[in-house]
Amino acid sequence: MILKICGMRDAKNIHAIEQMDIDWMGFIFYSGSPRYVGETIHYLPTKVKQVGVFVNKKYDEIIRIAKKYDLTHLQLHGNESPKDCLLLRNEGYLVIKAISIKAAKDLTQIKPYESCVNCFIFDTKSVLRGGSGKKFDWSILNKYQGGKPFILSGGISPDSISQLKKVKHPSLIGYDLNSQFEITPGLKDIKKLSAFIQSIRN
Repeated sequence: MILKICGMRDAKNIHAIEQMDIDWMGFIFYSGSPRYVGETIHYLPTKVKQVGVFVNKKYDEIIRIAKKYDLTHLQLHGNESPKDCLLLRNEGYLVIKAISIKAAKDLTQIKPYESCVNCFIFDTKSVLRGGSGKKFDWSILNKYQGGKPFILSGGISPDSISQLKKVKHPSLIGYDLNSQFEITPGLKDIKKLSAFIQSIRN
């Protein structure tokens, strides 16, 4: 199961968390987010995959940033088109398209992207474009019949272990952890994360 810690930007925090049993770390390149990393990352992890999170950035800008930080994974959290996704995937990046969910009908957004991305991330619909700290009704996932794997995001907290273990969908490949594990936006609570990771891995 993939564990992604998103919204990172503090060098000491990044270094501490990459020592944990995680797989991906997300850096948000969206100025509208309180976890916006800006144009300078003082420390990049070497032990985990680095995911760049973008919202409606132009293709050239995404490529520039991806090359600057040697990103391998791109998470698109805006209104990017299937064509945009395919262009980036053809450049060799692993492309993750975020789908905002409030009701089962929101799953209809998926179909145009299925042949253009590597996987989806299902997050709670909000004006914040992620990081709201709120969860959607995870039972909606039972209606997902797409061919691509997905990562579950949105309101996962230290108290979510029992609920997560009830989500048995065969296409579920991971969890995205963010605001519910924070001391302040962009700074994660090491103890909470460590306890959660140990529990979910077991």
